[in-house]
Amino acid sequence: MLLWQGVQTRIEGVRKADDLTLIPAEDDPVPPAGTAVRCAVEDERRTALMRTHSGLHLLCGVVFRDYGCLVTGGNMEPLSARMDFDLREVPPGFKQAVEDACNAEIEADRRIDVRTLPRAEAFDIPDIIRTATNLVPPEVQDVRIVDIVGLDTQADGGTHVASTRQVGRITVAKVENKGRGFRRLRIKLSP
Repeated sequence: MLLWQGVQTRIEGVRKADDLTLIPAEDDPVPPAGTAVRCAVEDERRTALMRTHSGLHLLCGVVFRDYGCLVTGGNMEPLSARMDFDLREVPPGFKQAVEDACNAEIEADRRIDVRTLPRAEAFDIPDIIRTATNLVPPEVQDVRIVDIVGLDTQADGGTHVASTRQVGRITVAKVENKGRGFRRLRIKLSP
């Protein structure tokens, strides 16, 4: 949100072209050009996104550990998300097994650590890239590492909660076939 002259403008999106354009909520006032503004992040939304992002890492860690599958895509909103995997065949009971394994990791209350390593050192960590394509640009020399201790270690730039218990319960809402052996898992987190 933008804060200016005692007024609050909610920002609902960003459009990127040559510059970034903030998209205000439809009926919110917009500050006149040249007005000094402060920016703030709505804590409830930020926390929900942190929980969801950590939940996706947890999901990725479980599916990689139990099925050896890499991520081919994903997206998230507060408390709901999807992650796509390179999974040729869906084993019987897959959906429930993944959900149960994720929730067991939540109950384990694993610590989530964040650190930065020089690129060469980061890429010496086995399986540091859990996506089918390495998305870390070559010019990035310091790589941020997110570690769900004992489950999942990945290069990542997003915000996270401090432990798996803070993610809350995960429900695997749906498993979809996206063609050529790609599967999409849709998850929901408890409010």
